[in-house]
Amino acid sequence: MADIHPQLLNDCLVVGRFSLCHLLLMLDANSPWFVLVPDREGVIEIYDLSETDQQQLISESSLLSKSLMDIFHGDKMNIAALGNIVSQCHVHHVVRYKTDAAWPAPIWGKYAATPYNQDEIESIIEKLRQAGLSGFRFADV
Repeated sequence: MADIHPQLLNDCLVVGRFSLCHLLLMLDANSPWFVLVPDREGVIEIYDLSETDQQQLISESSLLSKSLMDIFHGDKMNIAALGNIVSQCHVHHVVRYKTDAAWPAPIWGKYAATPYNQDEIESIIEKLRQAGLSGFRFADV
């Protein structure tokens, strides 16, 4: 099992995992923002994954994206694998709204993070549970 980069653990809550990826919730209540982190040692870019793992990442990303749009009723799903600060391969999934403070620009650097309270986190976890994500196992959160 690959360790999750300390910066991701600082900025996120580990929600659980799919067969390939850990699912993290970014601790910023400005937008529903999740991160998939492939559980593979030494992977920096998506192309560093095996072809099978690349396909699995796309499958997990697509399932997550559709579920998040169903749960949060967004206008657009932003997906990005930037890695400029954290080199470990990870893929951001951000539900966007035409009414959000940064629209239509990217969210990075537009406003300070707003922390969730415990009730909000529990509500998000419950919504994910109700979504019935196929092949997903929840962490003890």
